[in-house]
Amino acid sequence: MHLPSRRAGVRLTLLYGALLVASGAVLLALTYLLVLRFPADRVLVDGAEAGMGTGSDASNGRSGGGFPGVRPAARSGDVFARLQEQASRQHADQLRELLVQSGVALAVMLVVSAVLGRLVARRVLRPLRTMTGTVQRISAHTLHERLALQGPADELKEFADTVDGLIGRLEGALHSHRRFIADAAHALRAPLTLEHTLLRETLTDRDATAETFRASSERLLEISRRQARLLESLLALAGSHRGLVHREELDLAPLAEWALHVARPESERHGLRVSAVVAPAPVTGDPALVQRLVSCLVDNAVAHNRLGGRVEITTAVHDGHAVVSVANTGDPVAPEQVHRLFEPLRRVGRTADDGHPGLGLVIVHAIALAHDAVISARARADGGLAVEVAFPKRTVRNGDPRKGADDIGQLDKGTALH
Repeated sequence: MHLPSRRAGVRLTLLYGALLVASGAVLLALTYLLVLRFPADRVLVDGAEAGMGTGSDASNGRSGGGFPGVRPAARSGDVFARLQEQASRQHADQLRELLVQSGVALAVMLVVSAVLGRLVARRVLRPLRTMTGTVQRISAHTLHERLALQGPADELKEFADTVDGLIGRLEGALHSHRRFIADAAHALRAPLTLEHTLLRETLTDRDATAETFRASSERLLEISRRQARLLESLLALAGSHRGLVHREELDLAPLAEWALHVARPESERHGLRVSAVVAPAPVTGDPALVQRLVSCLVDNAVAHNRLGGRVEITTAVHDGHAVVSVANTGDPVAPEQVHRLFEPLRRVGRTADDGHPGLGLVIVHAIALAHDAVISARARADGGLAVEVAFPKRTVRNGDPRKGADDIGQLDKGTALH
C-alpha cells in the first residue's frame, strides 16, 4: 500500500487520530464496566425497605418516608422478585442506551481526531517543510545560505543547527578545494611555461652549441623532476583524503629511522646535525600512509632548514598516545602564520623556486585526519618549526607491533617526498 506524497503527514495524522480514538474507547469501556458493575437492583430494594420501614415502626407511627402507595403488609417474596426484575430490566436498558450513545460519541471522536490530527501534523511538519525547501534551493553556488530556524531550543532547532553546521563545513571544504585546484594549476603552469620558454630559446638560437643544448636539457630534466614530485604529492594527498581502507599494527620508531636514512644525503649536503631519540611507539593504521606522514615530516624539516642547522626527531608514547615529533631550525615563522603551512601550496617565508611543491605538511594534516590523530605545530623562537603528531590510544593485540615496518621500507625505498 502506497500512501500519498505527504507520507509523514498522513502517518502523523493516523497516529494522532488512533491515539485519540484509542483513548476515547478505553475511557468509554471503563465507564461501561463501572456502570455494569453498579448494583442497581439492590439499591432499589434497599431503598424500598428503607422507605417502607418495619412493622414495629409502622405501629409506632413512623413511616420513614417510603414509596407512595406501598403498604408494609404488601412485602412478600413475589413483590421483591418483581422489583428486582424491573430494576434489572431498567439497568439493562440503561447499559444498551449507554453503549449506543458511546458508539455515537466514538464515531464523532473519530472524525474530530482525524481533523485535529491533520492540523497537528501540519503544524508539526511546517518547520520541516521550510527546511526542506531551503535545502533544495541550496547548491554549490549558494552554500552561503543557512536554514536559520527560529524558535525554542527543541529537537527541530537542534536538527536545523546541525544541518547549518554541515552546510558550513561543506562550504569550507568546497572553498578549500577550489583554492587548491587554482593553486595546483598555477604550480603546474609555471614549470610548463618555463619548459616551453627553454625549448623555444634553444630552437631559435642559431649559435647554439652542444654545450648549450646540454645545459638546456639538464634544466628541462630538473624541471621534469620537480613536476614529478609535485604530481606524486598531489596523488598522495588525494589518496589520504579517501580514508583508511587497510589497518595494521606498526611502530613509529622504525619508520622514523628509515625516513632519516632516506633524507641523509640531503641533510649531509646542507651540513645539518640530526638528533634522533626513537622509542617504540605502536599505532594502528595504514602502513603506507603512516610512513608517508613520517617521511613528510622529516623531509620538510631537512628541506626547509638553514646551512649547518639542526633536525630533531622523537618517537615515544605519552599517556597512551603514540607520538612522533620533528623540529628543525630555519627561517623565522610568525606564530600567526603557522596554520598557513598546512594549507595547499602555501609558502611562508619560502621561495617559489626551491624545488618543493609545498604539500608536505598538507599531506601530514590529511593523513593525521584520516587516522584521527592530533597535530600541534609551533614556531620556534630561534627559527624553524616544531610539529608533533599524536595518534589515538590503541589496544595492543597479540603479535609484534613492529610488523610491517620493514616491509614499508622495502616497498617505498628512496621515495621520500620533497
